[in-house]
Amino acid sequence: MNVAKLEQKFEMTFNNKKLIKQAFTHSSYVNEHHQSHLADNERLEFLGDAVLELLVSDYLYHKYETLPEGELTKFRASIVCEESLYYFAENLYLQNFVLLGKGEERTGGRKRQALLADVFEAFLGAIYLDQGIAISQMFLEKWVFPLITDDVLLHMMDYKTALQELVQEKTNHSLVYQIISESGPSHAKQFTARVTVNNNERATGTGKTKKEAEQQAAKKMLVQLNKRHGKR
Repeated sequence: MNVAKLEQKFEMTFNNKKLIKQAFTHSSYVNEHHQSHLADNERLEFLGDAVLELLVSDYLYHKYETLPEGELTKFRASIVCEESLYYFAENLYLQNFVLLGKGEERTGGRKRQALLADVFEAFLGAIYLDQGIAISQMFLEKWVFPLITDDVLLHMMDYKTALQELVQEKTNHSLVYQIISESGPSHAKQFTARVTVNNNERATGTGKTKKEAEQQAAKKMLVQLNKRHGKR
């Protein structure tokens, strides 16, 4: 594994090159090179998981000041799940640095979702040990958090369900969605949806699909209701 190339890619200089190499060392590689006394990345994965959860929590807490604890928890769960970590790893091309056993390589391990998700966490754990928490946070802010666009978050977060749960707390409240406008050519439609709560509280949202417009409307309504009830 070329640690120097990794340093160049992420504009970092690692103190413990062996530790960084371990983050990309799969157990199948260790099993095939047992005489080299190598360590796999599983312990670093364990550590990276905890570091990631803390720093993602901090990111969401400051980015979404109006969302209550329950919605922040759902957001975090969506970001730190295996599917998302695989998405991050692929976008950072971490698969190019992984050390695999021959059998794992032949069976497509370099593209395996669970394997790459583990590598991402192990790499973050290694950065934390080698560089500290502040640099770990800077790494996420520069290379990972920009991948979490509004569109990605919209798919991660089901605002309609969150709003439904909130409204159900008030047994007398009703919840109605309407598509109030549609514009643009067939290949680039723009929909506007309106959500009404209890016949008087309204919010609108726009999107490329009816579902997306409704999700955006629900998101705005959640903000309105949370502000009203003092949840920031």
